[in-house]
Amino acid sequence: MLNFNYSIPTNIYFGKGKMDNLPKLIKQYGSKILMTYGGGSIKSNGIYDKVVNLLKENNIEYFELGGVDPNPRVTTVREGIKICKENNVDFILALGGGSVIDCSKTIAAGCYYDGDPWDFFIGKARIKNALPLGTVVTLAATGSEMNGNAVISNVDTEEKLLTYGEALKPKFSILDPVNTFTVPKTQTAAGTADIMSHIFEQYFSTTEGAYIQDRMAEALLKTCIKYGPIAINDPENYEARANLMWVSTLALNNLLTYGKVTDWATHGMEHELSAIYDITHGVGLAILTPNWMTYVLDDSTLDKFVEYGVNVWDIDKTQEKITIARDAIKRTKEFFISLGIPSTLTEVGIGEDKLKEMAAKATKRGPQGNFKKLYEEDVLKIYLSSLK
Repeated sequence: MLNFNYSIPTNIYFGKGKMDNLPKLIKQYGSKILMTYGGGSIKSNGIYDKVVNLLKENNIEYFELGGVDPNPRVTTVREGIKICKENNVDFILALGGGSVIDCSKTIAAGCYYDGDPWDFFIGKARIKNALPLGTVVTLAATGSEMNGNAVISNVDTEEKLLTYGEALKPKFSILDPVNTFTVPKTQTAAGTADIMSHIFEQYFSTTEGAYIQDRMAEALLKTCIKYGPIAINDPENYEARANLMWVSTLALNNLLTYGKVTDWATHGMEHELSAIYDITHGVGLAILTPNWMTYVLDDSTLDKFVEYGVNVWDIDKTQEKITIARDAIKRTKEFFISLGIPSTLTEVGIGEDKLKEMAAKATKRGPQGNFKKLYEEDVLKIYLSSLK
């Protein structure tokens, strides 16, 4: 296990009725807020009205930025920064999932920067400060409610990139599983795949001796496997929604990362897909993950796949190692298919024509991953194997 510094400062308010704490939490940090949200589902499911009533009852002035895209655009970030600067906003409240939260984080950082916010993503500027941010989570998927990451798309350059800043970590996040009851089956499935991918990126590591991190990762994966299908088939099952919501947060709040070298190759490859084709992030990850697993499986990685197969899928450990590893990969793919997620790029409208271009872009800043480093030709082969 490697050395690390532990810091997860976000306060979590988990459970039914926790949104009632919102006014007092906001007032700790500001009095004039920007409220951000996505395509309007929060207006049909009652969350928007609940929040607005709480703000009005407590005399909290607010401005709105709706219509944040599932793959949030830098153009929306610019719009949000403009609203904040023109109205002296001192707090941002994100209502939604990872897309809304990531957009809000970047707006918060942009309020302390005179240049273009895209600079944070291409290495021209570092995030040093940001407006305080709180979240009301409505989708279990990204875990953005408890970390300092933000992923934003630039349509003009056909890029989807990551930035990070300690200042981006939300001050608080409200996680009421009831707020996810109306999430459609397709989004619940994609969210489950997204959560599992976050865990995979940290679990498949070359770091030895990180026993506790690996056992936690396996427990989180088994939670997804148990409760993902239940939430899809019984969307108002509180136990299932609660477990998915909490596993989503734990999967990407750095708890699994501390003390390890992590991978993130599959995310890097998928970002090229959703940057150009605007597909659902979790769907892209579910398509790529089994093919990445198959590609990186060799003598040097075999034992980790055996560990995964035995501890997560309960495969008989007396079988040949390669049999266990291949069965684990097969079960992973079959699980995603059982959730109703497409299993090939062809099914989501992606053909071969831009794969070489995407492979080049995915590796232009260096090889992807650490579990097994992937160069342009490797990424292209994984894309090609994902076509059918």
